[in-house]
Amino acid sequence: MSRAVLAVNEDRSGARALPPDVAQRRLGQRREMLVLQAMSYLLGDIVLWIYAYAGTVPIAIPVTFLLCGIGLNGLFAALSETGASDRFEDHFLTTPQSASNIVLQLGFLLAAPEIGYLFVSVMFVIFGFASLRMTSREAIILWALTGAAVSAIFLLQKAPIALPTATTAEWLAAAFSFFVTIGQCAYIGLFGSSMRKSLHQRTVELRLAYLRIEELAQTDELTGLPNRRSIVKMLDDEIARGHRGKPCSVAMIDIDWFKRINDGYGHPAGDEVLRTLAITVFANIRANDRFGRYGGEEFLLVLPDTARDEAGPIVERLRVMIAELDWKAFAIDMDVTISAGLATLAPEDSSDAILARADRALYAAKAGGRNRIAVDRL
Repeated sequence: MSRAVLAVNEDRSGARALPPDVAQRRLGQRREMLVLQAMSYLLGDIVLWIYAYAGTVPIAIPVTFLLCGIGLNGLFAALSETGASDRFEDHFLTTPQSASNIVLQLGFLLAAPEIGYLFVSVMFVIFGFASLRMTSREAIILWALTGAAVSAIFLLQKAPIALPTATTAEWLAAAFSFFVTIGQCAYIGLFGSSMRKSLHQRTVELRLAYLRIEELAQTDELTGLPNRRSIVKMLDDEIARGHRGKPCSVAMIDIDWFKRINDGYGHPAGDEVLRTLAITVFANIRANDRFGRYGGEEFLLVLPDTARDEAGPIVERLRVMIAELDWKAFAIDMDVTISAGLATLAPEDSSDAILARADRALYAAKAGGRNRIAVDRL
């Protein structure tokens, strides 16, 4: 995920300033929702015109309904297009939109109770769609207020809340309204399914990103080997096994005269030496051995299930292999050797203790002339 997507700044007015790509994506989502709402009002108005044609309701009802729908949609479209919606956590303004649409339906339920079923069914659709985005608290409050308002209308309205089907036109209007309502409910189901799939996909992507971050946090960027923290953790695990009776040896490996390599051939050549050594050693150790970069030109080799007598020949073989590599590919007069200090796990040893002994052995190898192995004789 890019840094731009995550960045949310505040402008001088205190409003959140979103990155352009985020703002554009949100605007597109809001436009899609507003278009769907406009289509719903248009379809509902068609039903009202059929009832007006049948003489069930006056023509003023479909005309007013359409104008109210246009006005309400226009208001939220203006808030969306100007970016005012982005000032809120829920940039869709789900609760205000749902509440205003429900108030509109309640108004027409009072104005035309003879076709009241139509406005009641639309409120179910509004609630179904809004519940996908509202918080539990918002949904409960809106449900309680709407329920109280509908109950009051049912109790106080003298005219019955009806579903007229006496004439062919009224039957057609009722059938068409139910067809539209079922379609809207189906869309809500599909929309919810799409949201779940999208959420699942985002969860998978976040999990993969988290694993990648963990991997990067444990890997040395230059060599691709485990970094210091990671290789020491591996050592701790092997020490725990060693305290249960399994032998374990550790080799601290250092590139001889590495500063001279950097100074004489340049840091890019030094980096290539580090990478080549890492690849060579890693390719020539056992599957259960652990090898990582300890820091700078120092590397740590952990040899599980390996006593001192077995560890010495293993590290010596690696020392000879490094010395015999054709380093002239980097510079015509380049030679690279390593020194190593070897220590074997003692009872009650901690990682710090065995590393200190391996480090002392490494310094002994350097003091002895380099390009050699020194063994700690605890």
